[in-house]
Amino acid sequence: MALRDQLRVLVVDDMSTSRGLITNALDSFGIRNVASASDGPTALQKISAAPVHLVISDYNMPGMDGLQLLHSLRSNGPTRGVGFLLITGRADREIIDLGKKLGMNNFLKKPFDAPRLRASIEAIVGKL
Repeated sequence: MALRDQLRVLVVDDMSTSRGLITNALDSFGIRNVASASDGPTALQKISAAPVHLVISDYNMPGMDGLQLLHSLRSNGPTRGVGFLLITGRADREIIDLGKKLGMNNFLKKPFDAPRLRASIEAIVGKL
């Protein structure tokens, strides 16, 4: 069974359009086991109910930003090893450095296309 058939992904973004674009791209790669959440607290609830291999999260979200979500994941034993891809329009050095300190696996700057998304995911989980 191919990795893409086993991979469980959670897409976290407060913008439904962005969640849809990412989900459609994942589908085009053959990744079908995809859930989504519109904010960090909902993402944490979903992950505790149904563990995932990879979280693809927007940085800029109200209430809990992507790095706060990452920190919550890394602070919790069962989610400590979950892959984390941060997507941001603000790829400031300070955001990227903090993300790396917190255990971010990779980041992708907006706007992006499907091949760059795929390459960013493969850098974390391996060839799809």
